[in-house]
Amino acid sequence: MKHCYECGTALTPKECEHEGTVPFCSSCNTFRFPIFNTAVSCVVFNKTEDKILLIQQYGRPDYILVAGYIAQGEDAEQTVRRETKEETGLKVISHRYMKSEYYEKSNTLVFNYCCVVDSEDLSNINHEIDKADWFSILEAKEVIKKGSLAERFLLNALKSNF
Repeated sequence: MKHCYECGTALTPKECEHEGTVPFCSSCNTFRFPIFNTAVSCVVFNKTEDKILLIQQYGRPDYILVAGYIAQGEDAEQTVRRETKEETGLKVISHRYMKSEYYEKSNTLVFNYCCVVDSEDLSNINHEIDKADWFSILEAKEVIKKGSLAERFLLNALKSNF
């Protein structure tokens, strides 16, 4: 963050007691701590945990994970359940936090979860998803977008033996 989000003044580094050097707005006379978005990314398993759901969105050919932004007043676990239901029509029956990673392109801290859903029925995917498919674990590793945050989350989840 280079400018104050309230007044637009250029921020300067200033020592803040117990916090170290923090951007400071001389116009507002206030320290400006980093602001970023928060989201979840979900490695969605079927009930028997031998298939993974991957999606395609926004006209892109790449397979990625179900994901979405955390709404104000919502915790990450609520977002996992809401986004999975909204995008796929599937109900999350269990979930587990895996790890987080900052995604610079969208200034977003992404919390990754593994979850198990109640069904493999993909007849209720919504308009946000172009296509959704179930893959074996081996197939999912092959088709997930290479070099992506989705791939890193997927490989971490599989290494962790969800």
